[in-house]
Amino acid sequence: MASAEDRLLMLIDDEPAQSRLITALAARDGWRTLVVRDSEAAIATLGTRQGMQLAAIILDQWVPGDEAGDLIRELKDRRPALPILMLTASASPRQAVEAMRAGATDYLVKPVAPDRLMRALTSATRLEAPRDELQPLTEKMDGAVDFDAMIGTDSAFRAALARAAKAARGHGAVLIEGESGTGKEMIVRAMQAASPRAKLVTRTLNVGAIPGSALESALFGHEPGAFPGAFERQMGALQACDGGTLVLDEIDRLGPALQEKLAETLRTGIVRPIGAAHGYKIDVRILSASNIPLADLVAAGHFRADLYTALAQTIIILPPLRARPGDIPALARHFLHRIGQQPGLRALSITDSALALLAAYDWPGNVRQLQAVLFRAAVFCDDEALTADSFPQLSQLLGDHLAPSAQVQDGAGVTLYTADGNLRPLEEIEADIIRLAIGHYRGRMTEVARRLGIGRSTLYRKLTDLGIDNAA
Repeated sequence: MASAEDRLLMLIDDEPAQSRLITALAARDGWRTLVVRDSEAAIATLGTRQGMQLAAIILDQWVPGDEAGDLIRELKDRRPALPILMLTASASPRQAVEAMRAGATDYLVKPVAPDRLMRALTSATRLEAPRDELQPLTEKMDGAVDFDAMIGTDSAFRAALARAAKAARGHGAVLIEGESGTGKEMIVRAMQAASPRAKLVTRTLNVGAIPGSALESALFGHEPGAFPGAFERQMGALQACDGGTLVLDEIDRLGPALQEKLAETLRTGIVRPIGAAHGYKIDVRILSASNIPLADLVAAGHFRADLYTALAQTIIILPPLRARPGDIPALARHFLHRIGQQPGLRALSITDSALALLAAYDWPGNVRQLQAVLFRAAVFCDDEALTADSFPQLSQLLGDHLAPSAQVQDGAGVTLYTADGNLRPLEEIEADIIRLAIGHYRGRMTEVARRLGIGRSTLYRKLTDLGIDNAA
């Protein structure tokens, strides 16, 4: 990572309040921020002494409006190696696609969470070999909320789902553990959808994203005059969720003082706002998530045993993706199907060589990272199928670690069955085979027709009937 004195950020933004917020957030991690208000000033700044010291750019899409892509391209033309993050109020995948094709490294949706901003800046400014393909992307695509719709046959994963589905029907506290990106949020959503409290109030607090001083008030609430700046009464999440469910993400980052106060609240069922003379009786179900095993923190003396006991009436542990490589082909096809439904994108298949490459990587960012990598590859794919060539950074990272045996074609590029075990329609299978052939033979339609054993005219007719783009 660049040293602190080199970490200069240019923020292209004409909203003073937002500029102050991003400047303050970036400063927490040692960034200095140079704010410019329009496109002309941004381009002029690149040629200055300060401009030559820039380590990253954040562009608020509102400043150039519909010309955001043009500005990104011009900035990249002048400084190709400079990472550009686009900030926007829209979660439209079409804007993400356009920004990435123009050269943006990442895409942030307002209001951006502090930890999301820091991860984006950190990832964008690594000094290692370029890994643009591995940058996180906030596509904001809705995930499944039905246990039966979740992808994966790995025994540990299916056991976790079964345990979650059973726990969802009760009222007890549930602790979900697993590395970042393994699907904890998906499990929480599915549990809440199947819960007897599904139609009651639900609120989520990210413990790691809220400063400790503000977190106590967010959880427990406060009375007027409880501390400087407390001019009005604020109801905390625990009281607001009375009868419903409170989701506490990154519970492992809860400080000792708040651990004690939360443990007391869960033991007595009474929440006492800051500065209040009395407490309030509550009935709240707690679903909590942790990136690391809380039992290890308890053993190390960093987490209260009584709070752990209260939160972990049921424990669900999600395995990392590297422990379930057999699920990667099904996950990849599932994500490509969802990606193909987004505005500005289209349905793609994936070849065996690409699947072998994906299976060989250890996925430190787990399922979330796999989705982001596939999204990025789909954005830049001009063929009908993703191949190993669609993931150049993965190939670079793996080098000689991809065994030749892993590259043997085994027919995994086309799936015959749906998630419920039934055969897919023949038309869909035929479309996948044609897409795979077009990708494999790099759009040489005469060769595609010859290998499929049909005439060119028949092939083109099938392209039309099946709605496949003509790659000739």
